[in-house]
Amino acid sequence: MKKTFYLFALFIAALNLRPIITSVASMMGMIQSELSISALTASLLTTLPVLCMGLFAPAATALSQRLGLERTLFISLLLITLATALRGADRSVTILLVTALCGGIGISFAGPLLSSFIKKYFPGRPGIVSIYSVSMTIGAALASGLTIPIYNHSQHNLSMALSCWAVLGVIALIFWMALIRKKLPSNSKAQRLRLPLGNKKAIQFTLFFGFMASMFYSLTAWISPIALSFGYSTQDAAMLLTLFTLSQVPVALLVPNLVNRSGKLKRWLVLCSVSELIGLALLLSPVPMLSAVLFLGVGAGGLFPLALMLPIVETGTAEEAGTWSAMSQMGGYIMGAFGPLVIGWIFDLSGHFNASIMAMLVIVVLMISVQLSMSMGRKAAEAPHKP
Repeated sequence: MKKTFYLFALFIAALNLRPIITSVASMMGMIQSELSISALTASLLTTLPVLCMGLFAPAATALSQRLGLERTLFISLLLITLATALRGADRSVTILLVTALCGGIGISFAGPLLSSFIKKYFPGRPGIVSIYSVSMTIGAALASGLTIPIYNHSQHNLSMALSCWAVLGVIALIFWMALIRKKLPSNSKAQRLRLPLGNKKAIQFTLFFGFMASMFYSLTAWISPIALSFGYSTQDAAMLLTLFTLSQVPVALLVPNLVNRSGKLKRWLVLCSVSELIGLALLLSPVPMLSAVLFLGVGAGGLFPLALMLPIVETGTAEEAGTWSAMSQMGGYIMGAFGPLVIGWIFDLSGHFNASIMAMLVIVVLMISVQLSMSMGRKAAEAPHKP
């Protein structure tokens, strides 16, 4: 029963990590027209949270070591919920930018610490990371798919459509309140760990996370515009983006468990990257875009949970898993935030998407080269990183 309780705690927390971003992304056109803001200002609403997810990730481990893992996760959920709810207070670009910043900080705390949570409560089951990644994907899909219908059914009430996702946070907070009320062992004597900045393997994980995040956010931002440039209708372009998201769910659930059974983590990393490579090659070929999107979705769906799984598998304690996750997410999300901007800049220079797709091919090749250079095993993680 305890394990089921912890599994649901993980699921409901992860469900809250993307709606504050994807609800805005799906409403970008309406936000621009209603608030009369430029495309650059609008892009900040999705870029700011991703940047925060990188910049503030190291603070998560410091807070966790001071306040405790469960309490820090509760605080992160509180920040995300308050930021989302605040969007109902006023229909202004200032509110949207401030809440994007606050929500991004909350997500930056929760991201690496949920890996610590898995390491702490499921030390011999790293495949549980599939629950984390699938829940995040479901949260992202719900917000991106339902925000516009909510907007239409609320007489075009923008504030209502963006703030209603705070309901998920309220449910999570009620549940996590029970978790933090439990008498937890004091960690005052625990050894303080720092980011493994000089560790070669941790650097490789960070580079991999960065290339993976760059690809994910570039594809999320540009699949629909690429489809439109290929002559697809607005409805079909939106459907292709939805299929890209939905195709990740079964893969994110399956791949970590396959890795757990086979122990061949590197093999699955490369296979998922090759799937992205095939998808990009198909985008450059005269074939229906659906096949390309499915290959890209399979690749992205497998790579994200494996990126979360690496620090859990390669470290010895929950605290170490948190510091390694914080470092990989710090560098990774900063790289990821600039991915869509670089792809857009290449499109502006060239005037078509072929050059942008070629740039993404280069990113995947670099990602595969990093994966092949990784040495799996815990030797590099055995020595704790003291201040």
